[in-house]
Amino acid sequence: MPASDPDYVIVGAGSAGCVLARRLSDDPAAQVCLLESGGSDDCVLVRCPAGFFGTVPRRLLNWAFETVPQEGLARRRGYQPRGKVLGGSSSINAMIYIRGQPEDYDAWDAAGCPGWAWKDVLPYFLRAENREAGAGGLHASGGPLNVARLRSPNPVGHAFIDAAVEAAGLQCNDDFNGARQDGAGEYEVTQLNGERCSASSAYLAPARGRPNLDIRTEAHATRILFEGRRAVAVEYRRAGRLELVRARREVILAAGSFGSPQLLMLSGIGPKKDLQKHGIEVLCDRRGVGENLHDHPAFYFLYRSPSSEPLGLTLGMLPRLRRAICEWRRSRTGMLTTNYSECGAFVRSDPKLPPDLQLTFVIGIVDDHGRKLHFCEHGYSCNVGLLQPRSRGSVQLASNDPFQAPLIDPAFLKEEADLKMLRRGYEVALKILEADALKKYRGTRVYAPDDDSDKAIERFIRERTDSIYHPVGTCRMGSNDDAQAVLDPQLRVRGMQSLSVADASVMPRIVSGNINAAVIMIAEKAADLVRARHP
Repeated sequence: MPASDPDYVIVGAGSAGCVLARRLSDDPAAQVCLLESGGSDDCVLVRCPAGFFGTVPRRLLNWAFETVPQEGLARRRGYQPRGKVLGGSSSINAMIYIRGQPEDYDAWDAAGCPGWAWKDVLPYFLRAENREAGAGGLHASGGPLNVARLRSPNPVGHAFIDAAVEAAGLQCNDDFNGARQDGAGEYEVTQLNGERCSASSAYLAPARGRPNLDIRTEAHATRILFEGRRAVAVEYRRAGRLELVRARREVILAAGSFGSPQLLMLSGIGPKKDLQKHGIEVLCDRRGVGENLHDHPAFYFLYRSPSSEPLGLTLGMLPRLRRAICEWRRSRTGMLTTNYSECGAFVRSDPKLPPDLQLTFVIGIVDDHGRKLHFCEHGYSCNVGLLQPRSRGSVQLASNDPFQAPLIDPAFLKEEADLKMLRRGYEVALKILEADALKKYRGTRVYAPDDDSDKAIERFIRERTDSIYHPVGTCRMGSNDDAQAVLDPQLRVRGMQSLSVADASVMPRIVSGNINAAVIMIAEKAADLVRARHP
């Protein structure tokens, strides 16, 4: 990297940051510096798809945040794993590739974000994608992000699909990103040749070694520095030392729905009252910073199984695991290529509306995010998630210490309508899980309501619901006359100069499904917006 200051400083090397670093450094005349709090992704737990089990439930490569106690979840603290590594959460997630529904993006456009309708964002999805199943129409080949079928799916997943068709009347759907989303089928995953295809491996790895790209790991951003209202530098701590990197053109935050609003507030941009409480000088009183936090609330059905085909922590699994390790090393096939969440279904609670429930079938027992282990048992799980929750929460500063986690409050099930929708999901999922197609695999339920009354079922839902790891919205974009919008539709921080945000926090409303594909799309579009500002 030349000694001169870079043109762009990107904070966060998660899904969005990796895309931005690659696309902006495609111009050899543009100098780019990428800051990441975590370390290298050169780790078998990242490359091997099944390594997900070793990272998400633990602090390994993971921020492992907790929420404040949730009133809607029986005062429990929720769990919020986020990737602390190059690639961010794309290096530890379940690799499910879902774009959402066209209606999601048309709603962004209608809410004051022109240029973000489905017709506008589809080209960016296509630019990113290399779909092994074929291009054409709604799909493309040649992009950095490989989208594939699972190489060695578990047979119990196909039994779930058969059960969904049998008991719920769903159609088989082999492309949730095609003409229709509803139905049951296998998920497509971001894998390449039996390995995880994270944003880091897809976008950043091909750009490593460029003379105009400086990647700094273990570099924790502490604040943004300004001259007047213009962002000019980022302060960060690395190896115990406070360092500074200046940006000639722009500072771009890509630290996620928790990190980006936290850094803005630490830098004096946010709700005046909250900043003053922590002794932070107010540069820009922007009430919407940290507000509008929402996520897909979801709960699990857990089943023991008399069959050894689903995964389990048993002595019988040891020889299977040894064979699987050898197979994965030899041919990148077999049990270790699983993403666990192999199949799913999108369900319409009302035939007149788009799908509003997502069921995700997991080929093992997932209890408390995998943190509670069930030894000597095989089993499977079904996650029941609400695609368009109404509840809204916030991210606030716990203190002015940049190394202290923020106060995360998704306000799960704050709105009664969300509980009612999950109650509907309970009925649909239970009908599927009790169908004959799953009979050979089905044992007893690990947890169940005390009885079949509405009160008992709703208590069960509140006691079992938590995040499915899709936090969005805390720096949302909107029109200039929207007082709560942190960004304009070009992703610039309103009231400031040379400062923008590009990650999941910009979403005005969550998309209908897993969010990683949408975050990569946002960053692809953001790169064009940034380049247009600095021709």
